[in-house]
Amino acid sequence: MISFQDYKKRAFAKDPTLKKAYDDLEDEYAIIGQVIAYRIKHGITQAELARRIGTKQSAISRFESGSENPTIDFLKKIAKALGVKLSFKIS
Repeated sequence: MISFQDYKKRAFAKDPTLKKAYDDLEDEYAIIGQVIAYRIKHGITQAELARRIGTKQSAISRFESGSENPTIDFLKKIAKALGVKLSFKIS
């Protein structure tokens, strides 16, 4: 069985545009990954997070799957509901 890392290396070697597209989404997936990890670590379901911010579970699901780009306002609501600080870094 091939690891995901090996699969990416092979796929990126065959198609440089795929690597660029993957790299372009790095920031979005980093944010999503942090939210999912925090939510799971603290035993918060998608439904509970949705209730806390006044939206539907499907909106949280779409956010976590990366199928929709969240607004800064949406990210602020998530941060507030989780009791964490939202911060951005430009480097």
